[in-house]
Amino acid sequence: MSHLSSPPQKHKGEHKGHGLPRGSERGSSSRDKDRSVTVSSSGPMPAGGKGSWTNCSPSTPQKVPNRLINEKSPYLLQHAYNPVDWYPWGQEAFDKARKENKPIFLSVGYSTCHWCHMMEEESFQNEEIGRLLSEDFVSVKVDREERPDVDKVYMTFVQATSSGGGWPMNVWLTPNLQPFVGGTYFPLEDGLTRVGFRTVLLRIREQWKQNKNTLLENSQRVTAALLARSEISMGDRQLPPSGATMNSRCFQQLDEGYDEEYGGFAEAPKFPTPVILSFLFSYWLSHRLTQDGSRAQQMALHTLKMMANGGIRDHVGQGFHRYSTDRQWHIPHFEKMLYDQAQLAVAYSQAFQISGDEFYSDVARGILQYVARNLSHRSGGFCSAEDADSPPERGMQPKEGAFYVWTVKEVQQLLPEPVPGATEPLTSGQLLMKHYGLTEAGNISPSQDPQGELHGRNVLTVRYSLELTAARFGLDVEAVRTLLNTGLEKLFQARKHRPRPHLDSKMLASWNGLMVSGFAVTGAVLGLERLINYATNGAKFLKRHMFDVASGRLMRTCYAGSGGTVEHSNPPCWGFLEDYAFVVRGLLDLYEASQESSWLEWALRLQDAQDRLFWDSQGGGYFCSEAELGAGLPLRLKDDQDGAEPSANSVSAHNLLRLHGFTGHKDWMDKCVSLLTAFSERLRRVPVALPEMVRALSAHQQTLKQIVICGDPQAKDTKALLQCVHSIYIPNKVLILANGDPSSFLSRQLPFLSTLRRLEDRATAYVCENQACSVPITEPCELRKLLHQ
Repeated sequence: MSHLSSPPQKHKGEHKGHGLPRGSERGSSSRDKDRSVTVSSSGPMPAGGKGSWTNCSPSTPQKVPNRLINEKSPYLLQHAYNPVDWYPWGQEAFDKARKENKPIFLSVGYSTCHWCHMMEEESFQNEEIGRLLSEDFVSVKVDREERPDVDKVYMTFVQATSSGGGWPMNVWLTPNLQPFVGGTYFPLEDGLTRVGFRTVLLRIREQWKQNKNTLLENSQRVTAALLARSEISMGDRQLPPSGATMNSRCFQQLDEGYDEEYGGFAEAPKFPTPVILSFLFSYWLSHRLTQDGSRAQQMALHTLKMMANGGIRDHVGQGFHRYSTDRQWHIPHFEKMLYDQAQLAVAYSQAFQISGDEFYSDVARGILQYVARNLSHRSGGFCSAEDADSPPERGMQPKEGAFYVWTVKEVQQLLPEPVPGATEPLTSGQLLMKHYGLTEAGNISPSQDPQGELHGRNVLTVRYSLELTAARFGLDVEAVRTLLNTGLEKLFQARKHRPRPHLDSKMLASWNGLMVSGFAVTGAVLGLERLINYATNGAKFLKRHMFDVASGRLMRTCYAGSGGTVEHSNPPCWGFLEDYAFVVRGLLDLYEASQESSWLEWALRLQDAQDRLFWDSQGGGYFCSEAELGAGLPLRLKDDQDGAEPSANSVSAHNLLRLHGFTGHKDWMDKCVSLLTAFSERLRRVPVALPEMVRALSAHQQTLKQIVICGDPQAKDTKALLQCVHSIYIPNKVLILANGDPSSFLSRQLPFLSTLRRLEDRATAYVCENQACSVPITEPCELRKLLHQ
């Protein structure tokens, strides 16, 4: 994808006019309006133009493979038969560049990226381009999901020196890994307003021969400027800013950019932004009696409802697509990401806690049903993504959205049954088409489909409430619900016969951590043990396959092998900050859902490892990568944007607070304060760029509740009190089960637990703050009253 069709990943700037953060975008849509290519450079280089569109096709296996054939990454393997002398990121490539004094051509993408497919088809499968790249450059391929550190460093350069960023990202480096030219998608040939990839390569080759010293000097200057600009440190500050002030400012910035009609916080494209929705729910809770509090709740619930009714949700197979190409949430970019499903399941569960409306709990269940069915691996882990593109029929070229769109004729043939009792002649198909907005001509406008690939096809999007559809045809609401559900099931069964989109079967520790949270939180809120079991199996997978016992370190990736096995790269790809932060969060959520203290113990061990490997003892906060792992990279960064995923520092701030609540260890509270202080300037300047960290700041400056349930974990009265807690939205709490054993892990961490007793041998709850506890409570209704205060 390039910025030519959607906003850049975790963009340093904000949306014009709104100050809103841009999402972390993977992949792009052929229907997005702006397709002009980005070229950025530290010296004079050509400007870009429009990209062309052709369909990607699989690499031809009879060709001679390059060295990427030995890699595990699905993305690198997609390029293993290119006529390019590709190297994976590593010392062998760097040594060759230095020895032969050649620039490095770095190309970064991922396996389900639409525009990455385009550039491979047009350029990397081209024999002439292959010769140019192999003779005059050292060409390096990187899977951004395997090496987010490499991606972030060079994306920072591309974003700083151009109007955006995205994937594929293509950057030219000196042999010392300093960038001097960068861009996103390049078409192969020049056009009236564009420069082609061939021309860019020839010009860079010439510049390297004629003006190499100038390029090197410019590169060093730009790198130094980026280093200064990206530094995040406490400086001489002692404390973070006021949580109340940052909370208010963040809310106001979101309010200014809110779309009253359709929800969300931008015109188009529109991305799910769970970090924003989570902030709004938290803001509502602390401002419930104010107009702003009610407004925050309304903004979040309305956005979630509009998204769930829109085409960004897969109404046939469940789960959410990556983003909407229009303001109405109607026409999606069809890729499905694990991290979106994980976070949206939590957001819809929280919406159910707050509103009591089962619409939201049904959506959350549907998301997890999709993940369990399509992204789950036999090992208990979760695969990364499903592609946007797939062949309309076997043997055909892949097209975006082919798996998901419908013609009126298809629906009529699948659902021909007459509907009894309607006020006019009506078939099941006609009912479904009316409710979901299908038309004979197709409901995708030509402006969103410039290549005509989706002509005459429809994306299902809810156009009417059940009540309105029922009234239109004189039917009972429940009858309409049943007819629509039956119709969707028949469409689902028919869709099984279509060629499926490519599955990226790579498993990432960070996204698996998010998914453990998704299953654990939703399972706890809805009281569904089977969902908590998925979370438990996910955590077992992480411990068995992605944790090195000897070093105490997490691995970043593993891969689905044949026969349900799990494979690793050799040497292993070690974890980054986000892997530790998201897995720790998942384990804390799983402990609260399952009350299995072993998960809490492992979370503490991983937090210790995170502190050892990533903590900046001088400036405060966490670096994104280990010092050794990023050796040679020109920058070592701290992520300062909550985008499509929360930044690892924002999640870590919450984790540190919760771990302090579970253990009382002062060091973790001190680290939390240092982290928030280090990000003070960023928080003050653009709080809306870090809504998850603003939440952590507010939680730190309010008092975290310790809700202690004393009882037998298997007893009904204990479970009733636990379920009472789970049913209420209380973001700033830790939930502790005290089983009366003074030698238990938690009793050793928090000695005051041993002073809490069951009342009349019944399960008893205490709400504690700063080790001062409420009166004992044995009735769930009394506990609910106290927690709602």
